[in-house]
Amino acid sequence: MLLNVSYNRPKIKAKIDEEVGPAFSFMERIKMKGIGSGKLFITSTSIEIHNLLILDNYLNTCGIEIRLKGIIVTFRSILETYALIIPYYKLNLYKGKAEEYSIYRDHYFIKVKANIPRIHKFMKKVSSYKAQHLDSFNRS
Repeated sequence: MLLNVSYNRPKIKAKIDEEVGPAFSFMERIKMKGIGSGKLFITSTSIEIHNLLILDNYLNTCGIEIRLKGIIVTFRSILETYALIIPYYKLNLYKGKAEEYSIYRDHYFIKVKANIPRIHKFMKKVSSYKAQHLDSFNRS
């Protein structure tokens, strides 16, 4: 689900919380040693996202936030902020090239450059939370 999250709209916030769970509390974020990826450079995207990114001439970057039941990939185009909402059961995370990760949800995808160790570490954290969530989901 690709959404424009530039404005504070309760219906969209509720939709996001339903799909990937509410944001972690401050103490949970500290215990997890952070839930955000920092700035990631986009190398390739699906056509819908590409059509948004070509509207301006800025560097194409995104960020990933870990939630209880999924992740949120956010990026900016012109003056708008967009979010790709991906629950863990729809998340496919691939490491194609040595320095590139691919994040898929259905027909949407974003490929990001992973040229520094902290990005590899963060992607391992995402994979581990996905495995934990799907494992606990299958048990219940």
